[in-house]
Amino acid sequence: MKNRMGELLLVFSFCLLSLHTFGQTSLPSKGFGRYYLIAHRGGVVDSTNSENSLSALQDAVERGYWMVEMDLRLTKDSVLIIHHDNNFKRFYGVDKPVSAMTWDEISQLHNARGAQVVKLEDALASCSGRIQVMLDNKIAGLDTALFNQVLSLLQQYGLDKQAMMIGTDESTDFFTGKVKLSCTRQQLEVNTQKPGYSPEFYYLFGDVGSMTEDDVKWAQAQGIMVVGVLNWSRYRGRPRPYTLAARDAAKLKAWGVQYFQVDSEFDRFFNK
Repeated sequence: MKNRMGELLLVFSFCLLSLHTFGQTSLPSKGFGRYYLIAHRGGVVDSTNSENSLSALQDAVERGYWMVEMDLRLTKDSVLIIHHDNNFKRFYGVDKPVSAMTWDEISQLHNARGAQVVKLEDALASCSGRIQVMLDNKIAGLDTALFNQVLSLLQQYGLDKQAMMIGTDESTDFFTGKVKLSCTRQQLEVNTQKPGYSPEFYYLFGDVGSMTEDDVKWAQAQGIMVVGVLNWSRYRGRPRPYTLAARDAAKLKAWGVQYFQVDSEFDRFFNK
């Protein structure tokens, strides 16, 4: 009897562990019901948090985002960093290209909010076990040694299984099958004809201005993930931007989209 009870307790413990692990990797984010939100430009960006900063990332974790999108660039001395622009003028007042400055020089930069540029590895370490990762690869060319380093870091911090990427034409072949890559429908139709194709390699990515309901239904029928986009670039300078964004969110949800890359001001459209 004691042995039987021990076996039952062991099975029960295993089930709890399995549910916990599954919840970490497969269930929707805590804060947004059945929707999976991806925080654009490094997290919750607002009056206190700069783009691609550790504080923005931390707030995305606390708010319940499923994934964070980070912009990937390379310094003059080949250090991987997260930074959107090709120079440091907008946030740090330094009008020099990222590729023209060493990490030692860049690490001395501070903006008005006290934020600093973050190494990719430090950002991934902060994500590990807490939030998944989408990388916007802004590194030109095809440097396989460098891109293997990116993959190695994703693996080191347990982020490779669900990693997503907004890639470049030069790097597409290298990353295919290693991380999930963004595509238009036209690109997907070409990719489906390639040897070794799998729908798990790609995702349809766009806003209501760049993809249609038919595109979404086609991708869903093919078993391809669809990621809708609600970014300020579509609404900035237009009258009643929040009203427009709310309409777009409602339309994408009506099409059956469950994954969204959003600027954090728009996550209000997904609250429970």
